[in-house]
Amino acid sequence: MSWVILFIAGLLEVAWAVGLKYTDGFTKLWPTVGTTVALVGSFVLLGLALKILPVGTAYAIWVGIGAVGTAIMGMFLFGESADVLKLVSLGLICAGIVGLKLAHG
Repeated sequence: MSWVILFIAGLLEVAWAVGLKYTDGFTKLWPTVGTTVALVGSFVLLGLALKILPVGTAYAIWVGIGAVGTAIMGMFLFGESADVLKLVSLGLICAGIVGLKLAHG
C-alpha cells in the first residue's frame, strides 16, 4: 500500500507543479487554491509512505514521478518541445524509477 500512496503523492506533485503555471504568480485565486491543496496532499502522502519506505528510495521516486510527469504535461498543455534527446532523458529517469523500485523489492 505504501507504494500506491507514494505513486499518488507523485501524481499530486505533477498537479501542483503544473498548477503553478496557472496561478500566474499566485494572482489567480482558484488555481492558487488548487495548487496549494495538491502541494499539501503530495507532502502528506509522501510523509505517510515514508513510514514504511526508506527515505532515499521514496524521495527519489517521488521526485522522478514529478519530474517526468511535469515534463510530459508541459509538452501536452504548453507546447513545450518533445525532441528526441528530451524523450530519451525522460525515459532514463523512468528506468531509474523502476530500478529503484526493483532494488527495494
